[in-house]
Amino acid sequence: MRLSEFKTQLESLEYPVAYDHFDTPQSTPCIVYHLPGSDNFAADGKVYCKVTQLDVELYTDQKDPELETKLENILDSCELFYERTEAYHESEKLYEVLYEMEVLIDG
Repeated sequence: MRLSEFKTQLESLEYPVAYDHFDTPQSTPCIVYHLPGSDNFAADGKVYCKVTQLDVELYTDQKDPELETKLENILDSCELFYERTEAYHESEKLYEVLYEMEVLIDG
Protein backbone atom coordinates (compact mmCIF):
# COMPACT_ATOMS: atom_id res chain seq x y z
CA MET A 1 0.00 0.00 0.00
CA ARG A 2 1.22 3.46 -0.84
CA LEU A 3 0.72 6.06 1.85
CA SER A 4 -0.47 8.61 -0.72
CA GLU A 5 -3.16 6.19 -1.92
CA PHE A 6 -4.26 5.58 1.66
CA LYS A 7 -4.54 9.33 2.25
CA THR A 8 -6.75 9.61 -0.85
CA GLN A 9 -9.01 6.91 0.59
CA LEU A 10 -9.33 8.86 3.84
CA GLU A 11 -10.03 12.09 1.95
CA SER A 12 -12.96 10.38 0.22
CA LEU A 13 -14.87 10.94 3.49
CA GLU A 14 -14.69 14.67 2.65
CA TYR A 15 -13.35 15.79 6.02
CA PRO A 16 -9.98 17.40 6.75
CA VAL A 17 -7.12 14.86 6.73
CA ALA A 18 -3.51 15.45 7.79
CA TYR A 19 -0.37 13.49 8.46
CA ASP A 20 0.58 13.72 12.17
CA HIS A 21 -1.10 17.09 12.88
CA PHE A 22 -2.78 20.14 11.42
CA ASP A 23 -0.88 23.43 11.27
CA THR A 24 -4.06 25.37 12.01
CA PRO A 25 -7.12 24.56 14.13
CA GLN A 26 -9.69 22.44 12.28
CA SER A 27 -13.40 22.00 12.61
CA THR A 28 -14.51 18.49 13.40
CA PRO A 29 -14.84 15.81 12.27
CA CYS A 30 -11.25 15.55 11.17
CA ILE A 31 -8.76 12.73 10.68
CA VAL A 32 -5.07 12.46 11.53
CA TYR A 33 -2.87 9.54 10.50
CA HIS A 34 0.77 8.81 11.26
CA LEU A 35 3.43 6.12 11.41
CA PRO A 36 4.62 6.02 15.05
CA GLY A 37 6.88 2.99 14.82
CA SER A 38 7.69 -0.35 13.28
CA ASP A 39 7.62 -4.05 14.07
CA ASN A 40 9.93 -5.37 11.38
CA PHE A 41 10.50 -9.06 10.69
CA ALA A 42 14.13 -10.19 10.72
CA ALA A 43 15.90 -13.02 8.93
CA ASP A 44 19.64 -13.72 8.86
CA GLY A 45 20.31 -10.67 11.03
CA LYS A 46 18.68 -8.27 8.56
CA VAL A 47 15.29 -6.68 8.09
CA TYR A 48 13.47 -9.17 5.91
CA CYS A 49 10.08 -7.47 5.89
CA LYS A 50 9.40 -3.87 6.91
CA VAL A 51 6.20 -3.70 8.96
CA THR A 52 5.06 -0.22 9.92
CA GLN A 53 2.58 0.77 12.59
CA LEU A 54 -0.16 2.99 11.14
CA ASP A 55 -2.47 4.94 13.44
CA VAL A 56 -5.62 6.68 12.24
CA GLU A 57 -7.30 9.09 14.66
CA LEU A 58 -10.87 10.27 14.12
CA TYR A 59 -11.84 13.39 16.10
CA THR A 60 -15.48 14.43 16.57
CA ASP A 61 -17.45 16.80 18.81
CA GLN A 62 -19.93 14.06 19.60
CA LYS A 63 -20.09 10.31 19.18
CA ASP A 64 -20.67 9.54 15.48
CA PRO A 65 -21.19 5.79 14.87
CA GLU A 66 -22.16 6.39 11.23
CA LEU A 67 -18.87 8.14 10.44
CA GLU A 68 -16.94 5.49 12.35
CA THR A 69 -18.59 2.83 10.20
CA LYS A 70 -17.66 4.72 7.02
CA LEU A 71 -14.04 4.95 8.15
CA GLU A 72 -14.00 1.27 9.11
CA ASN A 73 -15.40 0.41 5.67
CA ILE A 74 -12.39 2.17 4.12
CA LEU A 75 -9.99 0.25 6.35
CA ASP A 76 -11.82 -2.98 5.48
CA SER A 77 -11.68 -2.20 1.74
CA CYS A 78 -7.91 -1.72 2.09
CA GLU A 79 -7.84 -5.17 3.73
CA LEU A 80 -6.29 -3.79 6.92
CA PHE A 81 -6.60 -5.52 10.27
CA TYR A 82 -7.06 -2.91 12.98
CA GLU A 83 -7.66 -2.54 16.68
CA ARG A 84 -10.01 0.23 17.81
CA THR A 85 -10.01 2.25 21.02
CA GLU A 86 -11.98 5.31 22.03
CA ALA A 87 -11.40 8.18 24.44
CA TYR A 88 -13.00 11.48 25.37
CA HIS A 89 -10.56 14.37 25.84
CA GLU A 90 -12.18 16.65 28.39
CA SER A 91 -9.67 19.47 27.85
CA GLU A 92 -10.46 19.57 24.12
CA LYS A 93 -14.12 18.54 24.41
CA LEU A 94 -13.47 15.97 21.65
CA TYR A 95 -14.00 12.29 21.11
CA GLU A 96 -11.07 10.38 19.64
CA VAL A 97 -11.47 7.00 17.99
CA LEU A 98 -8.07 5.46 17.39
CA TYR A 99 -7.46 2.70 14.85
CA GLU A 100 -4.10 0.96 15.20
CA MET A 101 -2.77 -1.42 12.57
CA GLU A 102 0.43 -2.79 11.09
CA VAL A 103 0.98 -2.42 7.36
CA LEU A 104 3.51 -2.87 4.58
CA ILE A 105 4.18 0.61 3.15
CA ASP A 106 5.40 1.11 -0.43
CA GLY A 107 6.71 4.69 -0.19
